[in-house]
Amino acid sequence: QVQVVESGGGLVQPGGSLRLSCATSKSFDQSAMRWFRQAPGKQREFVALITADYTTHYATSVKGRFSVSRNNANSTAELQMNSLKPDDTSVYFCNAVVPGRGEFWGQGTQVTVSA
Repeated sequence: QVQVVESGGGLVQPGGSLRLSCATSKSFDQSAMRWFRQAPGKQREFVALITADYTTHYATSVKGRFSVSRNNANSTAELQMNSLKPDDTSVYFCNAVVPGRGEFWGQGTQVTVSA
């Protein structure tokens, strides 16, 4: 079993920034790390991805505002969120795709963008 733990959510004003972190317990350097979010009453949606070879991909709605990175030395991935909007308010989930083991989800962290 691979544990995935997110941190860094909170309340921020529109236009502000937050950084989310995601730590995994095993095989981090081989894993693709993905971020998803889910707002109340809506389906979970893809936000960003960073592969094991550092290729990144973003949802159109966050491109240019969010940046995903990884640090294999401490087995963490980060999602830097800038120019936040009220529509970014969601529970953000980290997902680890571990070769040979499958997909593993974190418990989610709340991000609220409000004045």
